[in-house]
Amino acid sequence: MGQVTYERYESAEASRLDALLPAYEEVYAEPPYCEGPSDVAEFIERFRLQARRPGFRLILAREGNEVVGFTFGYLLPADTGWWDGPVEAVPENFTDETGERTFAIIELAVRKPWRRQGVAAELHSRLLSDLSAEQVTLTMRPEPEAAPAQSAYAAWGYRTVGRSRPWDDAPLYDAMVLDLRRDETGGRRSE
Repeated sequence: MGQVTYERYESAEASRLDALLPAYEEVYAEPPYCEGPSDVAEFIERFRLQARRPGFRLILAREGNEVVGFTFGYLLPADTGWWDGPVEAVPENFTDETGERTFAIIELAVRKPWRRQGVAAELHSRLLSDLSAEQVTLTMRPEPEAAPAQSAYAAWGYRTVGRSRPWDDAPLYDAMVLDLRRDETGGRRSE
């Protein structure tokens, strides 16, 4: 394996769908996802809309010209529906959004030959670098389906805040949050 480099794109310049689509198709053809052509078409449509959202950013990991992993997300708007699907109750005001409070990670994927080499951790770190948001959220399949990802997110400081059904016929996902607020010493506040 050669050296992996990272590229960051924001808002209008983030329309790098052509670069990340082959990696997306490869990663999501594997269990537990096994997405087909209709899922890929839906991903393309969603990505184009998401790339226009305030605070959108995309990080690509490349080895040479080949995309080996990617991650992207955006700031949740004040009128977001992100928290509409929680199956479990969350604390009062937990779902109040301002358009700057919460950054949502939509995808983080690394192609199989580059896994367990720190690529996912570096993608995650670069995605969150210099965010002014108070917290980061994501949804993911529960264990045992996504045990490696669950372990990684736990090691990065995420906590599960409940279960969510992100769309009508979706399976239950774990809703996770990472607190980015700093304490008086400059360290991340523990909860």
